[in-house]
Amino acid sequence: MSLSFRKVKISEERYESANFFDVDGDGILDIVSGGFWYKGPHFTQCFKIGDISAHGEYYDDFSTIPLDINGNGRLDYITGGWWGGSLRWRENPEDPTREWKEHIIGEMKNVETTRAWDVDGDGQLEIIPNVPSGSLDIFKLKTDENQMGTGAFHRIQIYEGPQGHGLGFGDITGNGRGDFIFHHGWLEAPEDPYKDQWIYHNDFELGYASIPVIVADINGDGLNDLIVGQAHDYGLDWWEQSIDTQGNRSWTKHTIDPFNSQYHDLLWIDIDGDGQKELLTGKRYRAHCGKDPGADDPLGIYYFKWNGESFSKQVIDYGLPGLASGAGIFMGTADLTGNGLPDILAPGKDGLYLFFNLG
Repeated sequence: MSLSFRKVKISEERYESANFFDVDGDGILDIVSGGFWYKGPHFTQCFKIGDISAHGEYYDDFSTIPLDINGNGRLDYITGGWWGGSLRWRENPEDPTREWKEHIIGEMKNVETTRAWDVDGDGQLEIIPNVPSGSLDIFKLKTDENQMGTGAFHRIQIYEGPQGHGLGFGDITGNGRGDFIFHHGWLEAPEDPYKDQWIYHNDFELGYASIPVIVADINGDGLNDLIVGQAHDYGLDWWEQSIDTQGNRSWTKHTIDPFNSQYHDLLWIDIDGDGQKELLTGKRYRAHCGKDPGADDPLGIYYFKWNGESFSKQVIDYGLPGLASGAGIFMGTADLTGNGLPDILAPGKDGLYLFFNLG
Protein backbone atom coordinates (compact mmCIF):
# COMPACT_ATOMS: atom_id res chain seq x y z
CA MET A 1 0.00 0.00 0.00
CA SER A 2 1.34 3.42 -0.97
CA LEU A 3 1.70 6.30 1.47
CA SER A 4 -0.25 9.51 1.11
CA PHE A 5 1.14 13.01 1.61
CA ARG A 6 -0.21 16.52 2.13
CA LYS A 7 1.77 19.04 0.12
CA VAL A 8 2.35 22.62 1.30
CA LYS A 9 4.28 25.29 -0.58
CA ILE A 10 6.43 27.20 1.90
CA SER A 11 8.04 29.73 -0.42
CA GLU A 12 8.70 30.74 -4.02
CA GLU A 13 12.41 31.12 -3.20
CA ARG A 14 14.76 29.19 -5.52
CA TYR A 15 17.36 27.95 -3.04
CA GLU A 16 18.27 24.30 -3.66
CA SER A 17 19.15 23.30 -0.10
CA ALA A 18 16.99 23.19 3.03
CA ASN A 19 16.77 21.42 6.38
CA PHE A 20 14.86 21.24 9.63
CA PHE A 21 16.35 22.36 12.95
CA ASP A 22 15.37 24.33 16.04
CA VAL A 23 16.68 27.82 15.30
CA ASP A 24 15.30 29.77 18.26
CA GLY A 25 15.56 27.12 21.00
CA ASP A 26 11.82 26.82 21.68
CA GLY A 27 11.85 23.06 21.16
CA ILE A 28 9.97 23.26 17.85
CA LEU A 29 11.61 22.50 14.52
CA ASP A 30 12.01 25.37 12.08
CA ILE A 31 12.97 25.38 8.40
CA VAL A 32 16.25 26.88 7.18
CA SER A 33 16.76 27.43 3.45
CA GLY A 34 19.23 29.76 1.79
CA GLY A 35 18.73 33.35 2.90
CA PHE A 36 15.76 32.73 5.21
CA TRP A 37 14.40 30.67 8.06
CA TYR A 38 10.74 29.88 8.71
CA LYS A 39 9.42 29.54 12.26
CA GLY A 40 7.72 26.26 13.13
CA PRO A 41 5.26 24.73 13.51
CA HIS A 42 3.32 26.70 10.88
CA PHE A 43 6.29 28.08 8.83
CA THR A 44 4.40 31.23 7.86
CA GLN A 45 6.66 33.63 9.79
CA CYS A 46 9.88 34.29 7.88
CA PHE A 47 13.18 35.81 9.07
CA LYS A 48 16.17 36.84 6.97
CA ILE A 49 19.44 34.96 7.48
CA GLY A 50 21.47 37.04 5.05
CA ASP A 51 22.19 37.72 1.42
CA ILE A 52 23.26 34.72 -0.67
CA SER A 53 25.22 35.48 -3.83
CA ALA A 54 23.34 34.63 -7.02
CA HIS A 55 24.96 33.31 -10.20
CA GLY A 56 22.47 33.01 -13.03
CA GLU A 57 19.80 30.54 -11.90
CA TYR A 58 21.87 29.38 -8.91
CA TYR A 59 22.41 30.60 -5.38
CA ASP A 60 25.81 29.82 -3.87
CA ASP A 61 24.33 27.67 -1.12
CA PHE A 62 24.51 23.91 -1.66
CA SER A 63 24.05 22.36 1.80
CA THR A 64 22.33 23.00 5.15
CA ILE A 65 24.04 20.99 7.91
CA PRO A 66 23.01 22.01 11.46
CA LEU A 67 25.75 21.98 14.10
CA ASP A 68 26.53 23.99 17.23
CA ILE A 69 29.88 25.18 15.98
CA ASN A 70 30.84 27.76 18.61
CA GLY A 71 29.47 25.86 21.62
CA ASN A 72 26.91 28.45 22.75
CA GLY A 73 23.95 26.06 22.67
CA ARG A 74 22.44 27.44 19.45
CA LEU A 75 22.50 25.49 16.19
CA ASP A 76 24.44 27.09 13.37
CA TYR A 77 24.71 25.57 9.90
CA ILE A 78 27.35 24.66 7.34
CA THR A 79 27.14 25.33 3.64
CA GLY A 80 29.36 25.72 0.62
CA GLY A 81 28.97 26.59 -3.00
CA TRP A 82 30.37 26.25 -6.46
CA TRP A 83 31.29 29.91 -6.94
CA GLY A 84 32.41 30.91 -3.46
CA GLY A 85 35.28 28.43 -3.52
CA SER A 86 34.96 27.76 0.19
CA LEU A 87 33.30 25.79 2.96
CA ARG A 88 31.38 28.20 5.22
CA TRP A 89 29.26 28.36 8.36
CA ARG A 90 26.59 30.82 9.38
CA GLU A 91 26.37 31.80 13.02
CA ASN A 92 22.98 31.66 14.71
CA PRO A 93 22.44 35.01 16.50
CA GLU A 94 20.80 35.22 19.91
CA ASP A 95 18.21 37.61 18.48
CA PRO A 96 16.23 35.67 15.83
CA THR A 97 15.47 38.89 13.94
CA ARG A 98 19.17 39.61 13.31
CA GLU A 99 21.08 38.39 10.26
CA TRP A 100 23.56 35.51 10.62
CA LYS A 101 27.29 36.22 10.38
CA GLU A 102 29.17 34.12 7.81
CA HIS A 103 32.52 32.49 8.62
CA ILE A 104 34.97 30.75 6.26
CA ILE A 105 35.94 27.22 7.35
CA GLY A 106 38.31 26.53 4.48
CA GLU A 107 39.18 27.80 1.02
CA MET A 108 39.02 25.23 -1.79
CA LYS A 109 37.97 24.64 -5.37
CA ASN A 110 34.31 24.51 -6.46
CA VAL A 111 32.07 22.76 -3.92
CA GLU A 112 29.33 20.61 -5.49
CA THR A 113 27.64 20.01 -2.13
CA THR A 114 28.63 18.95 1.39
CA ARG A 115 27.70 16.07 3.68
CA ALA A 116 28.34 15.12 7.33
CA TRP A 117 29.46 11.65 8.47
CA ASP A 118 31.10 10.25 11.60
CA VAL A 119 34.41 9.33 10.01
CA ASP A 120 36.35 8.36 13.15
CA GLY A 121 33.53 6.68 15.10
CA ASP A 122 33.60 9.09 18.07
CA GLY A 123 29.90 9.90 17.82
CA GLN A 124 30.44 13.38 16.38
CA LEU A 125 29.89 14.32 12.76
CA GLU A 126 32.73 15.42 10.52
CA ILE A 127 32.15 17.66 7.48
CA ILE A 128 33.15 16.46 4.01
CA PRO A 129 32.60 18.59 0.88
CA ASN A 130 32.39 17.03 -2.57
CA VAL A 131 34.91 19.04 -4.59
CA PRO A 132 34.94 17.40 -8.05
CA SER A 133 38.28 18.87 -9.17
CA GLY A 134 39.89 18.90 -5.73
CA SER A 135 41.18 16.76 -2.90
CA LEU A 136 39.12 14.90 -0.30
CA ASP A 137 39.43 16.78 2.98
CA ILE A 138 37.82 15.98 6.33
CA PHE A 139 36.87 18.92 8.52
CA LYS A 140 36.68 17.99 12.21
CA LEU A 141 35.22 20.46 14.69
CA LYS A 142 37.68 21.46 17.41
CA THR A 143 36.12 21.05 20.86
CA ASP A 144 37.01 22.12 24.39
CA GLU A 145 37.31 19.99 27.53
CA ASN A 146 33.49 19.80 27.70
CA GLN A 147 33.26 18.58 24.09
CA MET A 148 31.69 21.86 23.02
CA GLY A 149 32.51 23.46 19.71
CA THR A 150 35.15 26.17 19.60
CA GLY A 151 34.25 27.74 16.26
CA ALA A 152 37.29 26.25 14.49
CA PHE A 153 38.00 23.08 12.53
CA HIS A 154 40.90 20.70 11.91
CA ARG A 155 41.40 20.06 8.18
CA ILE A 156 42.80 16.65 7.24
CA GLN A 157 43.50 15.73 3.61
CA ILE A 158 43.18 11.99 2.97
CA TYR A 159 43.17 11.91 -0.86
CA GLU A 160 44.88 14.27 -3.28
CA GLY A 161 42.12 13.91 -5.85
CA PRO A 162 40.47 14.74 -8.00
CA GLN A 163 37.31 13.44 -6.35
CA GLY A 164 35.06 13.72 -9.38
CA HIS A 165 31.29 14.20 -9.18
CA GLY A 166 29.75 11.97 -6.51
CA LEU A 167 30.58 11.00 -2.93
CA GLY A 168 29.45 8.37 -0.45
CA PHE A 169 30.51 6.94 2.89
CA GLY A 170 30.01 3.53 4.47
CA ASP A 171 31.60 0.22 5.41
CA ILE A 172 32.58 -1.63 2.23
CA THR A 173 34.93 -4.18 3.80
CA GLY A 174 32.80 -5.17 6.80
CA ASN A 175 35.53 -4.29 9.31
CA GLY A 176 33.41 -1.63 11.03
CA ARG A 177 35.24 1.34 9.51
CA GLY A 178 33.66 3.78 7.07
CA ASP A 179 35.11 3.97 3.57
CA PHE A 180 34.63 6.72 0.98
CA ILE A 181 33.07 6.14 -2.44
CA PHE A 182 33.81 8.18 -5.57
CA HIS A 183 32.37 7.64 -9.03
CA HIS A 184 35.70 6.13 -10.12
CA GLY A 185 36.43 3.86 -7.13
CA TRP A 186 36.60 3.84 -3.34
CA LEU A 187 38.97 4.62 -0.47
CA GLU A 188 39.51 1.90 2.13
CA ALA A 189 39.74 3.30 5.65
CA PRO A 190 42.81 2.56 7.77
CA GLU A 191 42.72 1.96 11.53
CA ASP A 192 43.50 5.62 12.23
CA PRO A 193 41.68 7.73 9.62
CA TYR A 194 43.77 10.83 10.31
CA LYS A 195 47.29 9.39 10.54
CA ASP A 196 47.34 6.20 8.47
CA GLN A 197 47.21 5.78 4.69
CA TRP A 198 43.87 5.30 2.94
CA ILE A 199 43.95 2.66 0.16
CA TYR A 200 42.39 3.48 -3.22
CA HIS A 201 40.54 0.77 -5.19
CA ASN A 202 39.61 1.45 -8.81
CA ASP A 203 36.76 -1.09 -8.81
CA PHE A 204 33.98 0.58 -10.81
CA GLU A 205 32.78 3.56 -12.83
CA LEU A 206 29.50 4.96 -11.53
CA GLY A 207 29.01 7.81 -14.01
CA TYR A 208 27.80 11.27 -12.98
CA ALA A 209 27.15 9.97 -9.49
CA SER A 210 24.76 11.33 -6.90
CA ILE A 211 25.75 12.94 -3.62
CA PRO A 212 25.47 10.90 -1.62
CA VAL A 213 26.12 7.43 -2.97
CA ILE A 214 24.20 5.24 -0.51
CA VAL A 215 26.08 2.35 1.15
CA ALA A 216 23.70 -0.36 2.46
CA ASP A 217 23.19 -4.13 2.42
CA ILE A 218 20.31 -4.24 -0.08
CA ASN A 219 19.86 -8.00 -0.51
CA GLY A 220 20.71 -9.08 3.03
CA ASP A 221 23.78 -11.16 2.19
CA GLY A 222 25.99 -9.43 4.77
CA LEU A 223 27.86 -7.30 2.22
CA ASN A 224 27.15 -3.62 1.76
CA ASP A 225 26.09 -2.57 -1.73
CA LEU A 226 25.80 0.85 -3.40
CA ILE A 227 22.83 2.90 -4.60
CA VAL A 228 23.74 5.51 -7.21
CA GLY A 229 21.66 8.12 -8.99
CA GLN A 230 22.78 9.82 -12.17
CA ALA A 231 22.88 13.45 -11.09
CA HIS A 232 23.07 14.88 -14.62
CA ASP A 233 21.70 12.09 -16.80
CA TYR A 234 19.07 9.36 -16.79
CA GLY A 235 19.37 6.47 -14.39
CA LEU A 236 19.15 5.11 -10.87
CA ASP A 237 20.89 1.81 -10.03
CA TRP A 238 22.16 -0.39 -7.24
CA TRP A 239 25.52 -2.11 -7.43
CA GLU A 240 25.70 -5.52 -5.76
CA GLN A 241 28.92 -6.37 -3.97
CA SER A 242 30.22 -9.94 -4.20
CA ILE A 243 33.33 -11.64 -2.85
CA ASP A 244 34.52 -14.97 -4.29
CA THR A 245 36.24 -17.83 -2.47
CA GLN A 246 39.65 -16.25 -3.14
CA GLY A 247 38.55 -12.97 -1.55
CA ASN A 248 38.24 -11.08 -4.82
CA ARG A 249 35.64 -8.31 -4.75
CA SER A 250 33.32 -7.59 -7.70
CA TRP A 251 30.32 -5.37 -8.41
CA THR A 252 27.18 -6.08 -10.46
CA LYS A 253 24.94 -3.26 -11.66
CA HIS A 254 21.15 -3.61 -11.29
CA THR A 255 18.66 -1.09 -12.68
CA ILE A 256 16.22 0.63 -10.32
CA ASP A 257 14.78 3.34 -12.60
CA PRO A 258 16.15 4.20 -16.05
CA PHE A 259 13.27 6.53 -16.95
CA ASN A 260 14.02 9.68 -14.94
CA SER A 261 17.01 11.98 -14.85
CA GLN A 262 18.89 14.26 -12.44
CA TYR A 263 18.76 12.04 -9.35
CA HIS A 264 21.19 14.25 -7.41
CA ASP A 265 20.24 13.79 -3.73
CA LEU A 266 19.42 10.38 -2.17
CA LEU A 267 18.17 9.55 1.33
CA TRP A 268 18.05 6.05 2.88
CA ILE A 269 15.33 6.22 5.54
CA ASP A 270 12.36 4.29 6.91
CA ILE A 271 9.60 6.34 5.32
CA ASP A 272 6.63 4.02 6.00
CA GLY A 273 7.41 2.96 9.57
CA ASP A 274 7.83 -0.76 8.90
CA GLY A 275 11.35 -0.91 10.35
CA GLN A 276 12.99 -1.27 6.93
CA LYS A 277 14.67 1.58 5.07
CA GLU A 278 13.51 2.86 1.70
CA LEU A 279 15.21 5.01 -0.93
CA LEU A 280 13.86 8.58 -1.10
CA THR A 281 14.91 10.71 -4.05
CA GLY A 282 13.65 12.74 -6.98
CA LYS A 283 14.57 14.92 -9.89
CA ARG A 284 16.61 18.04 -9.25
CA TYR A 285 14.94 20.77 -11.30
CA ARG A 286 17.23 22.38 -13.89
CA ALA A 287 20.36 20.92 -12.31
CA HIS A 288 22.43 22.29 -15.19
CA CYS A 289 19.93 24.96 -16.21
CA GLY A 290 18.27 22.86 -18.90
CA LYS A 291 21.42 21.32 -20.35
CA ASP A 292 21.08 17.81 -18.85
CA PRO A 293 19.40 14.91 -20.65
CA GLY A 294 15.77 14.86 -19.56
CA ALA A 295 15.89 18.40 -18.22
CA ASP A 296 12.47 19.22 -19.68
CA ASP A 297 10.78 16.06 -18.40
CA PRO A 298 8.19 16.35 -15.60
CA LEU A 299 9.42 16.74 -12.05
CA GLY A 300 8.98 14.07 -9.41
CA ILE A 301 9.70 12.89 -5.89
CA TYR A 302 9.62 9.14 -5.28
CA TYR A 303 10.40 6.44 -2.78
CA PHE A 304 11.59 2.99 -3.78
CA LYS A 305 10.81 -0.02 -1.62
CA TRP A 306 12.88 -3.22 -1.69
CA ASN A 307 10.57 -6.21 -2.19
CA GLY A 308 13.20 -8.90 -1.70
CA GLU A 309 14.18 -9.07 -5.37
CA SER A 310 14.04 -5.53 -6.75
CA PHE A 311 12.93 -1.99 -5.96
CA SER A 312 9.31 -0.91 -6.55
CA LYS A 313 8.69 2.75 -7.30
CA GLN A 314 6.10 4.79 -5.38
CA VAL A 315 5.19 8.31 -6.49
CA ILE A 316 4.99 11.10 -3.92
CA ASP A 317 4.69 13.94 -6.44
CA TYR A 318 4.85 14.10 -10.23
CA GLY A 319 4.06 16.70 -12.88
CA LEU A 320 5.15 19.85 -14.61
CA PRO A 321 7.12 22.56 -12.80
CA GLY A 322 4.76 24.78 -10.87
CA LEU A 323 2.40 21.89 -10.27
CA ALA A 324 4.83 19.32 -8.91
CA SER A 325 8.08 19.54 -6.96
CA GLY A 326 11.57 18.27 -7.56
CA ALA A 327 14.04 17.14 -4.91
CA GLY A 328 16.75 19.82 -5.00
CA ILE A 329 20.38 19.23 -4.04
CA PHE A 330 19.92 18.83 -0.26
CA MET A 331 16.59 17.60 1.16
CA GLY A 332 15.54 17.42 4.81
CA THR A 333 13.32 15.00 6.71
CA ALA A 334 11.79 15.10 10.20
CA ASP A 335 8.69 13.86 12.00
CA LEU A 336 6.82 17.13 12.48
CA THR A 337 3.45 15.69 13.53
CA GLY A 338 4.55 12.97 15.96
CA ASN A 339 2.99 10.14 13.98
CA GLY A 340 6.32 8.32 13.75
CA LEU A 341 6.74 8.98 10.02
CA PRO A 342 9.23 11.37 8.40
CA ASP A 343 7.90 14.42 6.60
CA ILE A 344 9.86 15.69 3.60
CA LEU A 345 11.34 19.12 2.90
CA ALA A 346 12.00 19.56 -0.82
CA PRO A 347 13.84 22.71 -1.97
CA GLY A 348 14.73 23.64 -5.53
CA LYS A 349 14.64 26.22 -8.27
CA ASP A 350 10.91 25.40 -8.47
CA GLY A 351 10.29 26.60 -4.88
CA LEU A 352 10.34 25.22 -1.33
CA TYR A 353 7.79 22.50 -0.58
CA LEU A 354 6.85 20.50 2.53
CA PHE A 355 5.24 17.08 2.27
CA PHE A 356 3.43 15.89 5.41
CA ASN A 357 3.60 12.09 5.59
CA LEU A 358 0.05 10.90 6.40
CA GLY A 359 0.90 7.20 6.35
